[in-house]
Amino acid sequence: MLKNGLVLGLFAVVTVGGVTLLQRGTAERIQAAERQSQIRALGEILPAGSYDNDLLASTIQLNEPLLGHRGPQPAYLAGKNGQVTAVILRATAPDGYSGAIHLLIGILADGRLAGIRAIGHRETPGLGDRIELAKDPWIRGFEGKSLESPVESGWAVKKDGGTFDQFAGATITPRAVVKATHQALQYFQANKARLLNTQIAGQQRKEP
Repeated sequence: MLKNGLVLGLFAVVTVGGVTLLQRGTAERIQAAERQSQIRALGEILPAGSYDNDLLASTIQLNEPLLGHRGPQPAYLAGKNGQVTAVILRATAPDGYSGAIHLLIGILADGRLAGIRAIGHRETPGLGDRIELAKDPWIRGFEGKSLESPVESGWAVKKDGGTFDQFAGATITPRAVVKATHQALQYFQANKARLLNTQIAGQQRKEP
């Protein structure tokens, strides 16, 4: 009986150990997959060859009402040869049709938009969800825009006298994205010196 108990106890230990190792291995694979997914999403926003650092390792924490933050959010610093070449901000448009719209907004060092991606929303399928690049190229219309181009009055949808198209049957969603993007550019301009002079993790700043 004692021998059987020892065998069962040993079996239980081995089983628990095996399950723990399996869970740990699965968790590590999931984390690795999530990391690669994040890297791809960030990389899609920036021009090829514009940075040589690990974006996920080069972040600063922001808690900025102008960006719609309700707590600390990471901003990703892209750099080359130790110099910051672009910043990707997380921004939230609180006034979407169906709630908050979460965005990644890439801004080049000269203040031009590198690109935008919607990373979370509950907008109406077939209407407001056209802010997703996979559904519509509309979001690419921001690329190259800045605070100077268009001018202040142009930062609105055409229905409101601005530059940007709205969607047929869905004006609220693009209006919210345009507003949030404009505010992100304003934040960048006001904090440009601090953002561009931040030391990039693992890199030494080189003289131009």
